[in-house]
Amino acid sequence: MDLPFFFLLLVLLTIGLVMMFSASYPYAYYNMDGDSYYFIRNQAMFAVLGVVIMIAVSYFDYHHLHKFAIPILIVTYLLLVAMLVLRGSKLVPNIKGAYRWFYIGPLNFQPSEVAKFALILIFAHLISLNFEKMGTFRYGVLPYVLILGSIALLVVLEKHMSATLIILMLGVVMMFIGGVKLRWFALAVVGLGLAALYLLVFTDVFSYAMDRVYGWLSPFDPPEGVDTWQTRQSLMTIGSGGLLGLGLGQSRQKYLYLPEPQNDFIFAIVCEELGFIGALIIIILFAMLVWRGIVVSLKAKDKFGMLLGVGLTFQIGLQVILNIMVVTNTIPNTGISLPFFSYGGTSLIMLLAEMGVVLSISRNSSIEKL
Repeated sequence: MDLPFFFLLLVLLTIGLVMMFSASYPYAYYNMDGDSYYFIRNQAMFAVLGVVIMIAVSYFDYHHLHKFAIPILIVTYLLLVAMLVLRGSKLVPNIKGAYRWFYIGPLNFQPSEVAKFALILIFAHLISLNFEKMGTFRYGVLPYVLILGSIALLVVLEKHMSATLIILMLGVVMMFIGGVKLRWFALAVVGLGLAALYLLVFTDVFSYAMDRVYGWLSPFDPPEGVDTWQTRQSLMTIGSGGLLGLGLGQSRQKYLYLPEPQNDFIFAIVCEELGFIGALIIIILFAMLVWRGIVVSLKAKDKFGMLLGVGLTFQIGLQVILNIMVVTNTIPNTGISLPFFSYGGTSLIMLLAEMGVVLSISRNSSIEKL
């Protein structure tokens, strides 16, 4: 097991738990009957379980995932279709105008999280089997465009723009590192772009996202009916931190000014309490994690391990970049969580399990063990 990667994971997870508690306890106190520890208690429990699962998965031979690639893809399609069929019911309730969550008893999860892993796995599986034929349209483009396009369409119908964006970018990156010829790669990107343009112009699939675009363009003077409170508070939260921050636990904006600070906008609290320097250190830690994960994956002894590891690691980096861009209003607010920091038990377990796969790959890589 690659110890630098493992310890970077633990460091980020620990900092994430500390910041999640700091950001969440006022909100928890006012919304959970005075239980300030509600969110941190749940998150810590899931974090411990996730680390156990991660270590267990690291001992699992990742080559066995080959035989699970197609079954997991089928389950993903079934879950995504079920989300559309059952939306509006108790199992798939309307939350802020979208249908992203599947509720089964006390558990809830987003099938789009499963879709990200399924996409990376099936692409790694197919590319590794057909690597010598990746220069052809039949084996190098067609199956990937069909899989990527269908999954992205099902996710966008859930009104989950952020997951759609991540899935599309993951698919494009996997095709690129898989060796698709440049002309086929360009054709695939143009085709997906034209499909998205058609949906934008001739359907109302993206209509729910337009208010967020208008709010992004003018957060402090939005059009009538467009709510930009969260974005405005986020920018003020970041600005109030300055260079060195107000100090750990000293945030003022978390006291019901910044909505749900323990979720997607937790990085704003990081900036307020730890300042520019503290936020920069956390970004550097994420960069080191992604760099180490990619190095480990590139040293894998087979194409499947390389593709799988790079895809899973790239997903982390992509989410971090997009989350920070949302929090700083560089892109519209699309609801992207910050890995290891944002509240969410099932997503944290899923993320740590995926990192367990990367650790499994590191056990079979040619990289020097430290």
